[in-house]
Amino acid sequence: MPRKPKTKPASSPADTQGQPSLFDGIVSGDLRHAGIPGVAVEVSPEDAEMMGAFEEDALGFEDVMDCQDAPEAVPPSPEEAHRQRIERLREHHRVLSELIVSTNRDIARIVGKTGRLESPEASALLARLKSLQEQRAAIEAETQEAVKALKALERRLTPAPRDGDGKGGLVKVRHPNRDFFLADLFDYAMKDDGASMEAPIFTLSTKPDLSIWEWRSKDGNKYVKVAPSVLGRATQHDKDILIYVVSQLVEGLNRGREDAQHRTVRFTVYDFLVTTNRQTSGQGYKLLHEAFERLRGTTITTDIRTGGERIREGFGIIDSWRIVEKSRTDERMIAVEVTLSRWLYNAVQAFEVLTIHPDYFRLRKPLARRLYEIARKHCGHQAQWTVSLALLQEKAGSKSTLKEFRRALRAIQDDDSLPEYRFVLHQDDRVTFYVRDPQRLARGIARRIDDGEERR
Repeated sequence: MPRKPKTKPASSPADTQGQPSLFDGIVSGDLRHAGIPGVAVEVSPEDAEMMGAFEEDALGFEDVMDCQDAPEAVPPSPEEAHRQRIERLREHHRVLSELIVSTNRDIARIVGKTGRLESPEASALLARLKSLQEQRAAIEAETQEAVKALKALERRLTPAPRDGDGKGGLVKVRHPNRDFFLADLFDYAMKDDGASMEAPIFTLSTKPDLSIWEWRSKDGNKYVKVAPSVLGRATQHDKDILIYVVSQLVEGLNRGREDAQHRTVRFTVYDFLVTTNRQTSGQGYKLLHEAFERLRGTTITTDIRTGGERIREGFGIIDSWRIVEKSRTDERMIAVEVTLSRWLYNAVQAFEVLTIHPDYFRLRKPLARRLYEIARKHCGHQAQWTVSLALLQEKAGSKSTLKEFRRALRAIQDDDSLPEYRFVLHQDDRVTFYVRDPQRLARGIARRIDDGEERR
C-alpha cells in the first residue's frame, strides 16, 4: 500500500510537555488534536514497564483492517440519513467541546504560573477559545435544525430501542425518543475527571464491598486509600453521578457561568436518569438514593495532586448531597444538590478532564466501564497502547485472580462493546488497546512506520 508523501504542517501546537498536569503529555502532532492530553508517544523502557507503551509491532496493519466493521452496503433511508447526519454533528460537537476544555486548561495553567492573562500566549489562547466557542454554537444550531427536519420528515417515527447491536455487553437505549437538547447538550460531551480515572477508586463488585482498598502506582509517586462506609464502597456505576456533576461544572466553566465557580451543583433527577441511560421507574430513584449514600460514605486518602494542590486529609468522594424538591405524590426526588469534594473540584477547575462517549452509560459490566476509562486516558487519540495483563489488572482495581481476570477480559473482548476502542488479549498476556476509527488507526500506524524509518 503506497504511502502518501509527508507534508509539513503550517504551525505546531503549543508545547505543554513541561507543564504540570495529571496527564502525561501531548497526544499527537495532528493539529486537530493539539493540546488534548493522553500518554506521550516516546517513553523510556522503565516507563514502558510501569505504564504500558505504544509499540510499533503491537498490532499489524493487516490485523487492524481485518478487525474493522464492514462498510454499509445498502444506501440508508432518508430517515437514517438524517440520523447519521445528526450523529456526525454530535461527534463534531464532542470534539469541539474537548478542544474548548483543552484550551481552558492551558489558560488555567498560565494563570496559575503568572497570575495574569496579559501575555501574548494567553491572548492567542483566548482568541482560540472564542473561535472554538463560536464553532460549537454553530454546530448546536445546525444540530437543532437537523433534529427539526427529521421530526418533520416522519412525525410518527418511533425507532425501536437499540439492544446493543447484538453485543451482550451493552444494555438497550432506554430513552430512544429523548430530546436531543436535554440537559444543555451535556450528554454530547460528558466529562470524566482525570483524578478518578487515574486510580481504581470505585469497586468493580456488584455486591457490598466492605474492604479497605489501597493502591500505589508502580513508580511510587501516587497513592490512594479508599475506605467504605457500613453501606459499602462506592461502585463503578455510582460514578455516573460524579461524571454528570463534573460535566455540568465543566460546561458551566466553558460557557463562563458564575455558578460554575462553586462546588455545589443542583440538577433535576429525571434529567440525570435519562442522560445516563437509567430507568426512570421507582426502582431507578431508589438505586440513585443508595448511590448518593455510598458516595458520601466512601472516604479517600491520597497524595495525587489535582489542580496543582495536594489535599493532605481524608475526604469523601462527595462532601454532601441533599434533596431540594420532592414529589407531592410519593417519596421520589425531583431535584437534588451535590457538593463535590475539594480534591475533585480542583481537577475540574484545572480542566483535568476527558470527554467520554455517551455509550459509556450503556456498558453493562463494571469492568468494561473501567477498561474504557483506562483506554480513554492512556490511549487517548493515539492509534494503540499495549500493557501487560498484570498491570492492567492493577489499574482496573480487580481483586480476582489473574486467571479469573483473564477470563473476564476475554468475555469483554468477545462482546466487542467498548465505545471508541477495541482491545486484543495476546497469548503472552499482553493487552493491546486500539481506536475503532480505521482512518485514524491507519494514520497512526503509518506515522509510526515513517518515524521508525527516519530513526534508522
